[in-house]
Amino acid sequence: MQVLFLALAVLGFLLPLSQFVPWLAQHGLNLPLFMREVVSTRVSAFAWADVLVSALTVILLIVVQGRERGVRGTWAAILGTLCVGPSFGLPLFLYLRERQRSA
Repeated sequence: MQVLFLALAVLGFLLPLSQFVPWLAQHGLNLPLFMREVVSTRVSAFAWADVLVSALTVILLIVVQGRERGVRGTWAAILGTLCVGPSFGLPLFLYLRERQRSA
């Protein structure tokens, strides 16, 4: 499972950034434009609302399970969730948890 979770973390890092980096290269860190585009349609607002709730849930899971099980490196999974998204933070945490379990 460690290899699978690590592969999913890599995929969860690369796929979102493959869409964001070109936008960032074209527009720079234009937060007003970014926010306008985030809510430009109901579908994009729906998707972002889903991501926000998922990210909060993932962070809560990381904090609670990380403390309960003594998982080291949970800060990286939280930072990954905040900087990239749940698609990176969750599998990274699961990888860290599995790595510790098998140690």
